[in-house]
Amino acid sequence: MADSPTARRRRLAIELKKLRENSRLTCNQVGEALTWSGSKVNRLETGSGRVQPSDVDVLCRFYNTSDDLRTLLMALAKDSKVRGWWQAHGTGVPRWFTGYVGFEQAASSLRQYQCEFVPGLMQTPEYTAELHRASNQLPAADLERAVAVRMERQALLTRASPPDAWFIVHESVLRHVIGDPKLMYGQLERMLAVSELDNVTLQVLPFSAGSYPATGAFTILGFPEREDPDLVYRDGLTDATYLETSHDVEQYSRAFDNLRALASSPARSTDLIRRVMEVHSR
Repeated sequence: MADSPTARRRRLAIELKKLRENSRLTCNQVGEALTWSGSKVNRLETGSGRVQPSDVDVLCRFYNTSDDLRTLLMALAKDSKVRGWWQAHGTGVPRWFTGYVGFEQAASSLRQYQCEFVPGLMQTPEYTAELHRASNQLPAADLERAVAVRMERQALLTRASPPDAWFIVHESVLRHVIGDPKLMYGQLERMLAVSELDNVTLQVLPFSAGSYPATGAFTILGFPEREDPDLVYRDGLTDATYLETSHDVEQYSRAFDNLRALASSPARSTDLIRRVMEVHSR
């Protein structure tokens, strides 16, 4: 898996839950056998708390796993405790958002729909700063750190093994003036530059598309390991929602495919962005 402690923690949680389910035991039964609480076993399986390699060792011996699997899972537990680069920025990254950044860094594919703002991986520093100023939630020093994190996140699109990224934005995103027309002109210019990357596809959902199957922005993250299922992410002002059941992921994948069919082709989308840039340049 890519270098992300968040993703390693999720992978470890998935494997621990799989081991228990294969043993046909409940969390309470495992906890009782190990003189732990059932809630501790549950926390280890959901990745909601710190995972000690020693706890993983105990579980693997209890489930009678192979030495190779035990070594792998203990390594995941150890590596999951490493701090990601984005965590060094402190309050520049809300606690509820740090998990997403970790998953994003590990993803091999990103499918994102935005109906209100430019995707974060395409934003200019000026656009990002204006969004944070409008929220009025961060002091000046934290605002600078938040902008720095967003800019550093964008490096994943041009790294050695970048994810395949597919962005769909509603036309209103292009026409909604954040800051002033000059800022928006530069922002749309940046979107066009990013869309030229071989691993990036950009489509615009035009006003003329009519009704469409979406109820807000969302991102579907895919991972390189078969054992790591896709994950749907939705965020708000103060929290985030992660959906990972097969039913939820299928629903959002179907919605994204429908949006992709309704949106303009990448070439037509580029033409539309250039026309909106002309409006912002007047």
